[in-house]
Parts: sequence; structure tokens; C-alpha cells
Amino acid sequence: MRDAFRQLIFGACACVIIGAAPVAARAAASTTRLRADCRSFKGFTIPASAIGLPTGGATVETAVTVRASEPGNVDGAFCKLTGIIANATTSKAVFEFEINLPDAWNGRALQMGGGGYDGSLVDALGPYTLQLPGEDTPLKRGYVTLGSNGGHRGGRGFDGTFGLDDEALLNYGKESVKKTHDVAIAIIHKAYGRGPRRFYFIGGSQGGHEALDAAARYPDDYDGVVADFPAYDVTMLHLGSWNVGRALYADHGAGWMDAAHVRLLTDAVMATCDGLDGARDGIISDVAACDAAFDVKTLRCPDGGTGTSCLSDAQLKAVETISSDYSPGFSIAGMTTFPKWALLEGSRFAGPSNFGTVSQPSNPLSGKEPLLYSAGDATIKYIITRDPQFDTLQFDPKQYQARIATVASIMDVTDQSLERFRARGGKIIMTHGTVDELITPYNSIAYYDRQLAQFGQKRLHSFLRFYLIPGFSHGFGAFNAKFDALPALERWVESGRAPAGLIATDANPNAHRTRPLCEYPQYPKFTGAPGTEDSAGSFTCTDQKSKID
Repeated sequence: MRDAFRQLIFGACACVIIGAAPVAARAAASTTRLRADCRSFKGFTIPASAIGLPTGGATVETAVTVRASEPGNVDGAFCKLTGIIANATTSKAVFEFEINLPDAWNGRALQMGGGGYDGSLVDALGPYTLQLPGEDTPLKRGYVTLGSNGGHRGGRGFDGTFGLDDEALLNYGKESVKKTHDVAIAIIHKAYGRGPRRFYFIGGSQGGHEALDAAARYPDDYDGVVADFPAYDVTMLHLGSWNVGRALYADHGAGWMDAAHVRLLTDAVMATCDGLDGARDGIISDVAACDAAFDVKTLRCPDGGTGTSCLSDAQLKAVETISSDYSPGFSIAGMTTFPKWALLEGSRFAGPSNFGTVSQPSNPLSGKEPLLYSAGDATIKYIITRDPQFDTLQFDPKQYQARIATVASIMDVTDQSLERFRARGGKIIMTHGTVDELITPYNSIAYYDRQLAQFGQKRLHSFLRFYLIPGFSHGFGAFNAKFDALPALERWVESGRAPAGLIATDANPNAHRTRPLCEYPQYPKFTGAPGTEDSAGSFTCTDQKSKID
């Protein structure tokens, strides 16, 4: 489960002429048949001039016809293409892409994002991030779907070795989105004789970062994006993650908590806060009330020493650090602090994203360290210092301030304005779970507040909707939220009908409950009769007494 979680977190000439801006030419909304034999795409080349960022061009290496009747195929009849985007430099990185062409095309394209450090090919088959179970996949619905490996091949978990390669780092940080998009445009023109009338992007975690990159950096290429729990500020995020490990490992690990102590803490939070939203259902919805109600000092050992059923002073100090904002002492892509983790508000920090099983880290890491520290370690070693032997525990960000600024200009979309995207009618749906253990929900709140300061409430509401989902973590959780994001985005972009009344379904095994998706800073308050806690209709989106902070 830990490894799976890490992964989650984990005529060419004609192309040159018409492959630039798909959203500029609006074809009539109709189904178009694939006009070329799938096998004819093998060897098809896209010149570097057709791709809006430096590359060595691209080549389709495989072209396979997939019939609707094939066992296990949930995507209908389509042509599956895979290929390579060649490097512009002497980089050894291998940039893979996949583009799936439905036999009957609805005129739309959907790009799907990756996870973690990317490094493995997103085949763009199956459902999009947080899609409702049982719904037709985008490809089955007639979408061209596409994905890439983020511009490099990588190993399992947080394999940061690609960061030693300049072009691979640029691809991962901000360029793979555009390069893959432009290759797809060239192929779509060859396949159907025209470009897409709508181009969308959906992703979670790093894929959520890529969705926001698509909107902010390449606004002429995309009509709408869905960014789920986005890692939009990878540099700052991974320094904030490293800070968690540093807190646990301080004073030779005096503040480190094993699984039992973490469970002691999080069970106490749940006991205090579960019912504050009106329903005792294993979900803390009224986070602001929880902040006011729970006092972690009630768990202190009598003498501040160690104990099996209490927390020592050193452990309480670590909890305080993790539950407080972190500042590196300078601004990173316009962001001066990284917000706190939701350890005292329902985050469990159990299973794949726990605090590790050792009280001190190894160098190189043993795999027993906290997942958050592992992410920070990889970025510090391979991207910031570029010293694979570096002792991450001794890292001082101020000594690398100039390099961090360079890295953030590549990997962080924090300070990239959405103004051009808004001005041309682009739409964004953004979500985050209140108990996310890998990317704190306060990170997305910080992003939303930044947009609010720039655009004001009315203008922001015209193109961005942000939903904070109680009980949802990083693609799992007590409430494993799924909802109709793509149809909602379609209606907003294509018909001007803004999202309203969206319902999330709990996809956990044997769960039969739904909740309204409430726009931040509202939360779902239980207002129904006893026994109706599983129904979204028993909850009302209610303003927090104060903004969550």
C-alpha cells in the first residue's frame, strides 16, 4: 500500500500550420470518425517547429487498434498511440507520451496528469482523478485522451535522480504539459482532419499542479481544468515536508512518535471533534470548531517524560511544529510561509504516510523514514544541492537561497497569474481533502486566498470554484470522495452553467453515503433526522464561524 501510495503521489507539415491553438478554431459540435487506419500512425513524426517549447521533435513508435469487444476494455473502440518526444539538448531523459484516439470522436480532448515525481507513463485510459465509479470513462465518451511520463523515466517512490538533468527538470517542473499537448494537437489533426473544439486537463497531486500549470502558463491551450489536491508549489511543499521530519528527528529523535502514539493523538482529536458538525460519523467537518475545542496538552505525560498512553514534552513540541506554519526565512515563488499540517484536525498520519518506523533517518534513506521526509530528502539532494550524498538533516535553506529561487521558478506555479486564463473564459474546479496527509489542505487554502486577493470574490467566483472535502485525504480516507467533475466542467465551459449542487460519493468498500460538495469556506453540517447521516440531503452547506486558519 505504501508503494502504491507513493506512485499516486505519484502530413507533418500540416501540423506546423494548424497545430498551435486548438481553442481558437471552434468546429461544430459533432461526432467525427477516425479517418486514418490506426497502423498508419506508426512512424509518424512531429517536427520540433510544431511544438511550442524546445524539443527535438516527436515520433509515434507504436500504433495499436483496440476493439470495443476486447476483454477488460472499458474504453470502447480506439487507436492507442505511444511515442517519444526527443530532447532539445544532450539530455539522456526519455520523454514518453500516450495518445488514445476514439473511433467516434466528440471533438474534445482530455489530458491527464501524473503523480509524485512523475517518471511513469500516464496512459490516460480508464477514469480520471476522483471520477465516480461506474461512469463511462472519458475515452468511452468519445474524448481523445492523453498523458505522459512528465518528461523522464523514474523509479518507485520519490526517485529524484532525474533532477540532476536540466532538461528533465524543466519537463517535470513546467514544460511536459505543453509539449505533450502540442504533440497531441498534431496527431489529432492527422487523425480527424481538424483540431479539438475543447481541450481540458484533470489531475491530482502532481497532476493537480500540472492542471494549474496548464491554466496559468499555457492559457491559450486549455478551456478548463480540474486540480485535485494540487502540489502547485513543489519546492515550498517539499521543504515543508522536510520540516516535519526535522521536527520528529530533533534532539536525536526525542520527539518522534511511533504508530501507537500517533493513534493516541488522532483518536483523541476524533473523540473531541467528530460530533461538532452534528453527526458522529468518523468525519470532522467543522474544522474551525475543532481547532477551538481540542487541546493537545491534555495528552501530556504527568511529568513531561515518556509514556505509552501520553505524550512527552518533546513529542508535544514536535506536534506543535508540525501543526504550525513553517518559514524558510525568505520568499519562495512569492510564498513566505508553508501552512500547517492538519494533524490536530483529523489527519491520521497512518499507513502509507505515517511518521516512519525509525527515530533517526539513514543516509541514504532506508525506506523506514516518514514519507514526507522522503519527499523533502529527494528534492534537497537531487534538485536543490544536487549532491546525492548530502546529509538532509543538516540542510539550511538560507545557504541555498539563490538555487531555491531558480528551482521554484521551474517547479512552482505559486506566483503565476491566472488573469489570461480568466480573460479568455477558462474555468477551474479545485478540490482538497481536510485530512490530506501528503499535501496539507491549508496549502490549497493559501492558493485560493492568493487568488482572492488578486481578483476579488466576484471575479474569482466567475472562473474558479474551490471545494474542501471533509474526511478525504490524498486519494483515500474515511470519506473517499468521488464526483462528476468532468461533466460539471463541460457544463460550465460550454454552456455557461456554473457548478451547483455537486454531490460527492464515498467510494470506500461497502460505503453507501453521499455528501454535498461545499464551496470553501463552507462545510456540510448535519441538519437531518437521526439515521439519515448517509444522505447528502441531510447536510447543509454552512459558513464556518470563522475562516479555517
